[in-house]
Amino acid sequence: MSMVEPLTKEGPMFKRAEHHRAFEDVISQIQEQVLDGRLKAGDRLPSERQLQEAFQISRNTLREALRALEQKGLITVKTGVKGGAIVCPVDTKGVSESLDLLLRYRKIDLAELSEFREEVEGLVAVKAAQMARKEDIAHLKGLLKSMEEQLPRGELGWDEISRLDTLFHLRLARITGNRMYESVLHTVHNNINHYFYHFLSKDQTIFRNTYKELCRIAEAIERRDPDQARTCLQQHLRRYSRMMKAKEREKEKNLKALLTPGGGQR
Repeated sequence: MSMVEPLTKEGPMFKRAEHHRAFEDVISQIQEQVLDGRLKAGDRLPSERQLQEAFQISRNTLREALRALEQKGLITVKTGVKGGAIVCPVDTKGVSESLDLLLRYRKIDLAELSEFREEVEGLVAVKAAQMARKEDIAHLKGLLKSMEEQLPRGELGWDEISRLDTLFHLRLARITGNRMYESVLHTVHNNINHYFYHFLSKDQTIFRNTYKELCRIAEAIERRDPDQARTCLQQHLRRYSRMMKAKEREKEKNLKALLTPGGGQR
């Protein structure tokens, strides 16, 4: 692991930060060097003193910028004699964590989440139908077999059926070979379960319809019919969206009635 020199053959790696937005400018410059490949995974950034001189900023401003870059997952800051800021491998973890926070703090509502799933997972279904291998089809069928075995258990099978449904969707994302689909949809599915838990009744009809719909998706993928795979998957998602929206409206109506003077009295 070697320290990157602030002055290279191509000239200075960093330039003086704009005074009125020094914090943001430092982040932007270091981030660009990472994304452009001039700073590679495992590289150690120049020392604090060298960075302060290059950016012409205070120690506090520099440290705040480094903390922000660490939160983004671009660098890790180690203390001690052999410490310093080290460039991390760029992956999809930071994207997933940011999306996770948006979902958890309800900055993305149910309608937006449903629209996103329908568009992205529709495309995933198309790619899965084009790229699925025999072992992928076998895996999907195995998940469906396990789901079928849970159907007679009724409400007791709810958690396992929900888990298998999630695994089915994530397997489709994995079949595409695109880690971005898999990473983002993993986060989405982890959070959508919150809505399922609060807005869906544990009804046997829901379970059976889910199983039938997933079977149709798997069949279309096995036939290598991308259009049908997308249609079946989007119909599956729309049914869930309609049910959740109806339950959401019902809960809002009941809450409004309780908050209205005399609304909770008979």
